[in-house]
Amino acid sequence: MKTAFLYATKYGCVEQCGKIIAEKLNGVMDFYNLKANNNVDLTQYDRVILGGSIYVGKIQKEVTEFSLNNLKTLKNKKLGLFICCLMEGEEAETQLRNAYPETLLEHAAAKEYLGGQAVFNKMNFFHSFILKKVAKTDKDVYNLSNINIERFVNALN
Repeated sequence: MKTAFLYATKYGCVEQCGKIIAEKLNGVMDFYNLKANNNVDLTQYDRVILGGSIYVGKIQKEVTEFSLNNLKTLKNKKLGLFICCLMEGEEAETQLRNAYPETLLEHAAAKEYLGGQAVFNKMNFFHSFILKKVAKTDKDVYNLSNINIERFVNALN
């Protein structure tokens, strides 16, 4: 099975999740950073994974635009949708629901929040300032969820 992994990332967490997923997923996976290339031919793929990170409550605009512009094609693929965020539980579920069109969420074989990370020295001043207020910490945070990643991969395999 051939998979397209389409993503947008600001500081690398989403791409890191993609590498973990690629190790566990059956078949071949090609990576496409939507910030560099949003004109991907999906016809050659059986499965599509779409992911992005949440900043100030929203997923990157490249992910939103791609999902809306390719709605019909995505609904004809085995689909996985995910977000990276520092929230957990119901807050993360709400962010996941708000990140993608409802019709794609209903169609997706896998939808999950995979955890997140915050490395303050990689961030610009604005993101660093906001995150320190929201997360109430100035220490780097690494909380990728191996359980959620496994559940996501198992639903797609």
